[in-house]
Amino acid sequence: MQIVSPVQQKRTGNAVEVCLRCAAESMPRERNAGLRRDDAVIFRRGIQQRADQQAEDCFQKNTQHGEVLSKISIPTDDRMHKIFTGLIEHLHSFAREVQLTEQEWEQGIEFLTQVGKHCSPERQEFILLSDVLGLSSLVIAQNNRKPIGCTESTVFGPFHVAEAPQLAPGEDFSQGAPGTPWFVKGKVTGLGGEIIANATIDIWHADGDGQYDVQALGIHGLRCRGVLKADSQGDFFFRTVVPEAYEIPRDGPVGSLLAAQGRGAWRPAHLHFMINAEGYQRLITHIFNKDDDHLNSDSVFGVRTSLIADWVKHEPGIAPDGTICPQPFCTLDFNFVLNPVS
Repeated sequence: MQIVSPVQQKRTGNAVEVCLRCAAESMPRERNAGLRRDDAVIFRRGIQQRADQQAEDCFQKNTQHGEVLSKISIPTDDRMHKIFTGLIEHLHSFAREVQLTEQEWEQGIEFLTQVGKHCSPERQEFILLSDVLGLSSLVIAQNNRKPIGCTESTVFGPFHVAEAPQLAPGEDFSQGAPGTPWFVKGKVTGLGGEIIANATIDIWHADGDGQYDVQALGIHGLRCRGVLKADSQGDFFFRTVVPEAYEIPRDGPVGSLLAAQGRGAWRPAHLHFMINAEGYQRLITHIFNKDDDHLNSDSVFGVRTSLIADWVKHEPGIAPDGTICPQPFCTLDFNFVLNPVS
């Protein structure tokens, strides 16, 4: 059966009406004229049903996912074949389930186009989209199943910067960012309690105004981020400023999506860690403030109960590094437990 484009349909009229008209014209005039009203309705309904069935048969033949899948051949990569097969099956099922219209399809394409245009070396809008849809959290959960006792993983986020500055132990890497002074220490161990020496610890966070360096206008260079090494006993210590809760970027397509869904864009205050050590699985995680108001409404579904900690407040006085802090400050003590590579 020939497929007719939307333009051709407009020119020729509704296919069903054409079938009905042709069928009526092909009948003997005396029989057609002699039909009672009820008989005419039944006859017309039968023609309609046959036309509908022909249209459906044509639709199935040209759009069912099996037809598409039969064209895919990746004999050397079973995993890639499985991914594409699943993607096509679920995309087709989705379009059928919601009866996706052409206008909605076009809007979806335009939305994804805008997501791509908002990506840059400093901002990954596609990661943000994955985050707010809960996909990032799902992928992380199913790929980071760990024994009880290991530190949980959570979302990576869109604001990591590769090759951040190398830090000396105890160094302040806030670089003048606004916020309350914050002294953070901890230890990196294995699941059995063994010390992990010289682990590489990548740290980044927003400032006291809830902004990352790559977002703040007029900021040149990196701040509130850096990479340090745990010492021979697995200990680490650094100074920075306390990050505040913030809204994820709403100036792009992901922000528009949240608004359309009637959702908030807030993320609770948190500190990012990425820890690498030989012989252990890489850990990507956050540490959250137990007093934050947004723990139960994280827009990217990243909060884990085990990652909520006490960011202890202190009056002015002697800081953990032995210096005098003339203003109130906070401290955090958190130990990380890595899972050995099996």
